[in-house]
Amino acid sequence: MNFKNSPVIDQVGIEERVARFNTRSIKKQSKVSALKLALNMIDLTTLEGKDTEGKVIQMCNKAMQPADGINDLPTVAAVCVYPTYVAIAKKTLGNSGVKVASVSTAFPSGNSLREIKIEDTKFAVENGADEIDMVISRGEFLKGNYNFVYDEIAAIKETCGTARLKVILETGELSTLDNVRKASDIAIAAGADFIKTSTGKIQPAATMPVTLVMLEAIKDHYLKTNKMIGMKPAGGISTAKAALQYLVMLNETLGQNWMSNEWFRFGASSLANDLILQLAKEQKGVYYSKDYISID
Repeated sequence: MNFKNSPVIDQVGIEERVARFNTRSIKKQSKVSALKLALNMIDLTTLEGKDTEGKVIQMCNKAMQPADGINDLPTVAAVCVYPTYVAIAKKTLGNSGVKVASVSTAFPSGNSLREIKIEDTKFAVENGADEIDMVISRGEFLKGNYNFVYDEIAAIKETCGTARLKVILETGELSTLDNVRKASDIAIAAGADFIKTSTGKIQPAATMPVTLVMLEAIKDHYLKTNKMIGMKPAGGISTAKAALQYLVMLNETLGQNWMSNEWFRFGASSLANDLILQLAKEQKGVYYSKDYISID
């Protein structure tokens, strides 16, 4: 397939639009609804070498009940773990409605044989993963080997079966917004259900300009095919204020149909605590101490 004809990105124009999104404000009851929506869009994540079953169980419990003493908090959207912890996460979450996502394809580097990446994905799916977060081969992409990247995504998509596939571009390694757009187009064409900015292991991770470019790729695909694709900015979004700015950008770019966790996620576990604190402030009129909320 020919992926050399993706649109050229006007970086100045993108930055000007982002600046306008950042001037919007959300007040009173609309703010509470937006804060709850953002919390319901989070993928709580633990992807560390020191992960244990106990840590995963604790995170799953927080996913189902984000905080005590605050009324009407939604669950988060999903928990995201390594394939070896999918089964314990699935068991802990039960019928709560919280999804289990698993990284695969030699996360976070993506440097492995395709056969191993497929086995990695198959293991996660067989253990009950509802969603797979894969990384693209950035080295092949930057060499211009776009068909390799396309074929690899397509192979993982086939392996996923009914599990939804989120394709991580690792935009911090792609250097330019033009590359971000091209990688988005490749991922969407190859069958991605979501496109995702980052692993959270590389800086910069999610930024609003990068996310806007990816939203525009989703919009153009929708206008051509009438098929919706999801979006997940991940890494670096840690405040409720920032989350609300992303939601404004999402609504004004893609519209109300995307304003649910079926089509938009935040990959930012630290964000959950700030959203909880802001919701507590709206309910009780005072800020909780961070000591009242678990870190994980």
